[in-house]
Order: sequence, then C-alpha cells, then structure tokens
Amino acid sequence: MEKVQREPLLVLDKNEEEEEEELQAQVDIWRYAFGFVEQAVVKCAIELGIAEAIESHIGPMTLFELSSTLKCDPSLLDRIMRFLIHRKIFKAIAISQDQDSLRSNLFSSTAANPALASHHGYAYAQTPLSRRLMRKGQRSMAAMILVQSSPVMQAAWHNLSAHVLANDNHPPFEIAHGEDFWHYTAENIDHNNLFNDAMACDANVTVPAVVKGCSEVFDGLTSLVDVGGGNGTAIHIVVKACPWIRGINFDLPHVIAVAPQRDGVEHVAGDMFVSVPKADAAFLMWVLHDWADEECIQILKKCREAITKEKGRVIIVEAVIEEGGKQGSLKDVGLVLDMVMMAHTHLGKERTLEEWDYVIKMAGFTTYSVKSIPNNVKSVIMAFP
Repeated sequence: MEKVQREPLLVLDKNEEEEEEELQAQVDIWRYAFGFVEQAVVKCAIELGIAEAIESHIGPMTLFELSSTLKCDPSLLDRIMRFLIHRKIFKAIAISQDQDSLRSNLFSSTAANPALASHHGYAYAQTPLSRRLMRKGQRSMAAMILVQSSPVMQAAWHNLSAHVLANDNHPPFEIAHGEDFWHYTAENIDHNNLFNDAMACDANVTVPAVVKGCSEVFDGLTSLVDVGGGNGTAIHIVVKACPWIRGINFDLPHVIAVAPQRDGVEHVAGDMFVSVPKADAAFLMWVLHDWADEECIQILKKCREAITKEKGRVIIVEAVIEEGGKQGSLKDVGLVLDMVMMAHTHLGKERTLEEWDYVIKMAGFTTYSVKSIPNNVKSVIMAFP
C-alpha cells in the first residue's frame, strides 16, 4: 500500500507561546489597574444627563450644542465624549454645513476617528447602549449603575480580602459600615430608594421577557405574591400583562412605606422568614441569591406554606451558573454577580443547577423545571410542592 505523506501539524514553539502571553499580559494589566475608570465615566455621563440631552434634541448634537445644553466646559466634555465613543457607548456622526445631511450622513463609531468628534463636521448620536444610561425608560439601567458605583457599595470592595482571610464570616459590607446591607438600607432612606430604583430597572427588562418567553408560569393563577418585591414594579408588570391575576407586593415595612400605589397591586409589609401572604403562587426575583443555603431553604418553606395546593408553584427568577467548560458573556455576568454577592451579602451567592437542586428539594418541593430567559443572565425556575 502506498504511504500517504501528511503535512506536519503546526505547533507553536513554547517560547513563542510564552512571548505572546507576555505581550497580552502587558495590555491586560492596564485594564485591571484602571478598571474603575469605565464605571466612573459612565456614572459621570448619567449625572450630566448626556443621553437625555441628545435624545431630546432633534438629531445629533455638536459639541457646542451639547455643552451649551448641559452648561459645562466644552473641552472637558469633548474628552469625556471621546472616551465614551471609543467604548461605543455613543456614536460620532459626520455632518456637513447643510443641516439636512446632519440627519442622513451616519456612520458607525468604528469607522470614525473618535478624536474628530469635537471638530466642526462631527456630532454625537445615541446608541442602544447609551439609551440605557437615561434615568427613565423601559430599558434604563442608570439606577443600577448609580447604586453599584455609590461610595456606600464601593466601600465594601476594599474589604474583600479581609473577608476571605477572616474566620468570622463578616461580609465586606458589614466590615465597611458596621452593619449588614439590610439594616443599613432600613436606616438610610436615600440608599434604600436608590437600591429599589435599581431593582426596578432590572424588573423593567426582565419581567416582560418572562411574560413573553415563559408565559406558562402564570397559567391558571388568580393571585400572585411577589416576595421581596421592592417598590412593586415587577408585580405591576405581571398584573398589567395578566389582568386576571391579583398581585401582592410583599417586602419589609421600610420598603413598603415608600412604595407607590399601583393599580391591581396590594402592598403588604412583613418578614419572609416569618410568613408569606397566601396566594396561588409565589414569585421571587433576585432574592434567594442574597442568602445562604439554610436561609434560602427557610424562605422557600415559607413560600410553600403560603401557596395553594391545587395551583401552587414558586416562580424563582435567578442566575444559574453554568459548570465545566461552557463559556460566554452571560456566564461572565453571572460570575461577576457572584462576586457582588460576596462583597455585599452574608454568604449570598449565585448558584449552579446542582446547588439550586439542593435548596429546592431540601425545602420540600417534589419537582421543578428550569428555562433560560433569552438574552438575560437569569433563568426561570418553577418549583412545585
């Protein structure tokens, strides 16, 4: 038989591979040295109201128009916008002296030289990302950025290593402020309101996606209690989409005290570790990740006691961390959230499917299903007694 000669496989020399890693490390290390800068500049953009100014303007805005509207230094604003355009948060738009072409001659920020945006002939325009920096709107995430970048939340991160080294389980937030997150928010109304606004931002994005993509979770229900529902945004969205459901927004007294009245929603104050209002089903979104397994089991047991036997179910909307080699941007968000839980809660964490299986079954539920929410880090877990 004639031997077939094969081309040798191309194998990188070990020294060459190490050199490439070294070169990449030289680039990456600067990201970690100044990783806070992106958040700080985005926070600045929110506080200045850049996105709102451009959105309310008829067409893209020149540097002069934007600085005049915001009443700020144009040279400093130019540098801020150069940074944000480079991050593709806003776009640079080519314009001519003819104002009609200002609205038609559009090209992406990747084709534009961001440094030219301050020159005559260039203006600033919105992107889907920049619209999420507006304080109002269904897709707004401004409050989430503001709360996470606040000095209150940032202080906890400086104590992360102390928490890891300690044997007393005091979370970084408690080390920084002398009390846990929940006691702090109860005593500081401004931070409490900002936190609830941030949770409402997430609800405005996530709950409509649940209603659209996982509508079966609400089938047959006549009443639903949102446990830890904050200012009632989530349950209000559900009730608007499913008007046959009576909604109950359940949270701590200091949260309910400032919750706005909403059609179809009854606000009830209480403690989920003691009891949960009776309803066909219980809804928990971004609640259980704040707590250790034992506390999650206790909360779920109280929910199981509250729901009806006929239609009963507990609807959990949380991240499910993928295990093994599965990667992706959503997994990265989940891992980031896990670090946030470590910094700001007492033994809270994002859970793998195996970990969810443990707390659900230990709470006495016989079966459950899991369905991912498209383009969202969270999944819908429906547990049945």
